[in-house]
Amino acid sequence: MAKSENIYLIGLMGAGKTTIGRLLAKSLKMPFYDSDKIIEDLTGVDIPTIFEFEGEVGFRDREQKALAGLTKLTHVVLATGGGAVIREENRECLKENGFVVYLQCSVDRILERTKRDTQRPLLQTDNPRAKLEQLLIEREPLYLSCADYVVDSGTLQSKAAVKNILQRYRDL
Repeated sequence: MAKSENIYLIGLMGAGKTTIGRLLAKSLKMPFYDSDKIIEDLTGVDIPTIFEFEGEVGFRDREQKALAGLTKLTHVVLATGGGAVIREENRECLKENGFVVYLQCSVDRILERTKRDTQRPLLQTDNPRAKLEQLLIEREPLYLSCADYVVDSGTLQSKAAVKNILQRYRDL
């Protein structure tokens, strides 16, 4: 894989994809994209509003279309939505077009990071812990199936995670 290839970050919501993605992009002097932000910019509304009016399926359709376009770009860092890996087409686009990094993070750490965040529709439930545990059980095999590299973003500071990713990326 050439160094000019894309870096795609996958993982549960709150795993640090946006934070680490921005730092990676800055280090590599590459553009940074966040697929959820792109979807919001294209629709003119936030993710919770899309979920409210179109449901999760409507959002996933928009996400798939956005990822199909974003994975055609070259020399970029992309933070995907936590559920981007649900669809086979998305996993294939990611695997075929870049270096995929799974930011693995514990449910406890994600709960700490997201406890005041009202912009995560899947966590607007009476039991966010149970929801995150369910999502992790469902999605972790999908994350692992398309990841080229796994980093524990729950225990590492963002800068240390970036250092690990850069070292692996440059070794390719």
